[in-house]
Amino acid sequence: MFTQSITAQTPMIQVSRNLSSYPLVINGTSDKTVPSNCGNITATPNQVIRVTEALPYLRVTAKSLGNTTLLINGPGGRFCIMADSSPDSYPELSGYWIPGDYSVNVGNLSHKEYSYTLEISQQKKPTK
Repeated sequence: MFTQSITAQTPMIQVSRNLSSYPLVINGTSDKTVPSNCGNITATPNQVIRVTEALPYLRVTAKSLGNTTLLINGPGGRFCIMADSSPDSYPELSGYWIPGDYSVNVGNLSHKEYSYTLEISQQKKPTK
């Protein structure tokens, strides 16, 4: 799980059922990456999401110009999500989230540095 020093250095956001209907947007940079089985990710999490109560639905999406990857590690498991080959595809994890701390690493499939946007929402994506 987490060590005290990692979570002390990593930005943390608390999420409960009271999250607004608009996505919560967090911007960052995927710099100083190291190879992993989920692309090139930062050595420490980019973000920690603290879920304070069981959430029937939460969606986390990573958007970047690079071939983006998303690694989420928390009490519900460890999930590596990669975008598919379509131009409007971004890695995303959605569904039921149990309370606890989730480390989030935004990475990419190249060794380049990219700016990213992390969107956190309790709204389901509209169907096309």
